[in-house]
Amino acid sequence: MFEGRGFGAATSAVGEVCFNTAMTGYQEILTDPSYAGQIVAFTFPHIGIVGTNDEDVESTTPVVRAMVVRADAAEPSSYRNMETLSRWLALKNIPGIAGLDTRALTACIRKQGMPHGVVAHDPKGKFDIDALVKQGRDFSGLVGLDLAKDGTCRQMYRWTETPWIWDEGFGEQAAPTWRAVVLDYGVKRNILRELAGLGAEVIVLPANASYDDVMRHSPDGVLLSNGPGDPAATGAYAIPTIKALVDSKVPLFGICLGHQMLSLALGAKTHHMAQGHHGANHPVKDLETGKVEIVSMNHGFTVDRESLPKGVKETHISLFDKTNCGLRVEGREIFSVQYHPEASPGPQDSHYLFERFAKAARG
Repeated sequence: MFEGRGFGAATSAVGEVCFNTAMTGYQEILTDPSYAGQIVAFTFPHIGIVGTNDEDVESTTPVVRAMVVRADAAEPSSYRNMETLSRWLALKNIPGIAGLDTRALTACIRKQGMPHGVVAHDPKGKFDIDALVKQGRDFSGLVGLDLAKDGTCRQMYRWTETPWIWDEGFGEQAAPTWRAVVLDYGVKRNILRELAGLGAEVIVLPANASYDDVMRHSPDGVLLSNGPGDPAATGAYAIPTIKALVDSKVPLFGICLGHQMLSLALGAKTHHMAQGHHGANHPVKDLETGKVEIVSMNHGFTVDRESLPKGVKETHISLFDKTNCGLRVEGREIFSVQYHPEASPGPQDSHYLFERFAKAARG
């Protein structure tokens, strides 16, 4: 049990506790749909420095359960600030706790794996510890959970917003030259912006969309998005669609959960990781070029690299633990990566992957 100072929403929340090593971009992290069911502990000690705004969000309704920090900034300093982090969290009904020894918590996670935990905030300091412990122990965990169904869109929509430019804001794609269909398993907005910025007419479909639903839009390329939960659970209804897309001639690009489910559709296996990869400073090696990219990551499941079938080539690996971080189907325009090339937050070393997808889609 860790004691600290509560901020944000006065409530309690249960989830899988992971740590994130990013030094910036906490609002993008908190609004990443891939964090559904998780409590995020930040290793960077000062969080909340630049406050919050309406532009640095990756989803309308954050699904992260709670956050843990060493020190929260009560008085942010940024010309873009619209609301303090604590006030923003309260509006989103997300509790936070500050004043913890986050290094000790991180060390526990590294040694023992991601635990089930509870963050409780009561301004009056009244806690039923036994009930909170029971709440944590009764949490089912993420293995076997299909969380994409909660983070996906409910119906088809079109996206036209292009990437943010300093001092100008977001742009608008008014003259697309190719069409991308995105299967939304919990997609981040910046993925859609990157596609629109490369000239795509972006059509977003729900996670349970069928092959016929996809092909009805005559896509030049299909993107399998990121998302939360167990890929095998979401794959129960998503993999038949992905298999049919693999059998077609349409170019495919998978990101994070999309990468994992593409792997399952191709015959590989996935498994839950002990501590996962969460941060914006992860080194990944491109095995085909020898180039090392610094990337943004957020995943608790991984593809078993030994299970990749014949005809599927491993293209990227993590230089932290040698886990699989990318693949491609030989002789086809089908590829995927475990990390987040759209960044937001994170470095932009991997934006070339969107250019590769756009080139394949244009033919």
